[in-house]
Formats: sequence, C-alpha cells, structure tokens
Amino acid sequence: MSTPRKLGVLTSGGDAPGMNAAIRAVVRVGIARGLEVIGIQRGYQGLLENQFRPMGLRDVSNTIQRGGTVLHTSRSAEFRTEAGLRQAAENLRRHELDGLLLIGGDGTFRGAVELAVHWPGQLIGLPGTIDNDLCGTDHTIGFDTALNTALEAIDKVRDTAESHERFFLIEVMGRHSGFIALHVGISSGSEEILVPERPFRVTEICERLCTAKARGKTSSIIVVAEGNETGGAFTLAEELKRLSKNEYRVVILGYLQRGGTPTAADRLLGTKLGGYAVDLFLEGRTGVMAGEVGGHLVATPLRETFERRKPLDDYLLRLHRDLSQ
Repeated sequence: MSTPRKLGVLTSGGDAPGMNAAIRAVVRVGIARGLEVIGIQRGYQGLLENQFRPMGLRDVSNTIQRGGTVLHTSRSAEFRTEAGLRQAAENLRRHELDGLLLIGGDGTFRGAVELAVHWPGQLIGLPGTIDNDLCGTDHTIGFDTALNTALEAIDKVRDTAESHERFFLIEVMGRHSGFIALHVGISSGSEEILVPERPFRVTEICERLCTAKARGKTSSIIVVAEGNETGGAFTLAEELKRLSKNEYRVVILGYLQRGGTPTAADRLLGTKLGGYAVDLFLEGRTGVMAGEVGGHLVATPLRETFERRKPLDDYLLRLHRDLSQ
C-alpha cells in the first residue's frame, strides 16, 4: 500500500471567526480523501520552530462553533527574512509534506508567494480575515461575524446617543480597507461613514452634522475605519469639537470584532472553502486561493488576491448619502 500524501494546514496573522470551521473541514475532508493531515501550530513562526502535529477526526470535534483558531496564530518577522524562508522550506521537506494550506489574509499570502521560491510543494490559501479585502472571493472568513459584532455594539451605543442627545464616533477595524465600516454603517443607520478609500473634508462632515442638528436631529453616529486619513476617531473628534463646539464621544471597538462565536454564514463559508482547498490540492493546483464569487467556487492566483485592490460597493456609498439625511 502506498504511503498517504501529507497535507499541512496553518493559520497566520490576525484570527478570524470561522477559521476553526475551515480547519475542521480540511482535516475531515482530507482524511476522507485518504490524506494524512498535519497541523502546524502558531502560523509561520510555528513552521520555523517545527511545531507540527498529526491531526485526526477527534482533534477537530466540538470546534466549529468556537472563535479564534485551535491551531493558534502569530506574526513572524523571522519568516520574512531569506534565512527564515529557507528554514521554513527545510522543515517542510523534513516532515515530507506534499502541500500546505494557509488560512489568513494578504500578509499570509505574500509570505506564501515568497515561500514558493524555496519550496516546490503545493501552496493553497484560504481567505481568513475580518477585513474582507482580498480579491477572488465575495466574502472572507470572519467578515460576517465581525459585522454582526460591530452592529450589536453600535445598536447599543445608539440607545445611549439618543437618550443623552450626543454625537458618537465608533471606530471599527480596517486600516487599509473600509468594508467593515461601510457595511456596518449602512446596517446601523449611521449618519456618517468614513473609509480609507474615499477622501473627505472634516469641514464638510461638520457642516452636515450641524445642519442635521439645526433640523432637530439630536444625536448622530459616525462610523470611522481605523485607517481614515485624520489619524483615527479621537483625532477626528477633537477636530469636530473645535469646528462645531459640540461634544463628541468615542468608542473604539478594536479586537472585540475578531472574537466570538462565528455566525452561520462564516461557519458555512469556512467549511465550504476548507473542503474546496483539499479538492484543489488533489487536483494538483498550487499558488492559488480558494474563494467563492457569485455563489461559485473559484481559484485565484495568490498574487492577484493582494496586488489588485478590492473595490468597495459604489452603490452603497451613493445610497448612504440619501439614507443619512
């Protein structure tokens, strides 16, 4: 009997709800297809430190509903060096892996492209990031849960804003991407949405808020992506206060958005893409990311996922201006 092919799986960079669903699918579908599945702990750093362990069916029991990642994750400066890449490739050869599935975002995939120069095995990505900023998939694993977490928080802040007749700035994650800010801003009925993809003038925002207040609007919610050009919600609040003489309160949602029980949508997406990634491996594919576009499973070259900028929905941006009056 021939030796089963070995398939590794790791999670890298920021954690995202639904990663465990993807890991579970990789392990169970891989075993069902006759593969030996090897989990690598703590992402690329664990790859450098030989943190490899075989994974069986029971290792992923009772994990689909859990946030975070059972394989743990990290960021590794050492991996990005030439010596680190060579060491990672040597470890993969030593453990006789035929392929490696990488669940993460653009930094993870950039690392995979560099690793491919040193290691001939198959490399396949799964989009695991709450930012939803990767081309080649309509939604990334974790995006839907992050939206719902932020939305629940903003709804609660709205109650306080109306009770005290105050203006609130809510800062959400998205240093280079406004997907969370745009989608949660629309869903929460926010008066202003500020994203890094669209320049804005603080004076114009101030004018709109003051005009709305003059019409009788006693509270407003302003959703700010953390990467906006003003330097963040606190800086913007100070500038708005200086221009309008109104008081502004700031809420930073921060890492709250990364944790928690994944929604059904993220569990389903993680499961679907985990299974599809195994199928891509068995088809002999490499250097691609498993994604879903328009309800169809697609494989996109890893380099394209981060070199092309994923655009925000222009219609939602235009629609918001009419809705926020």
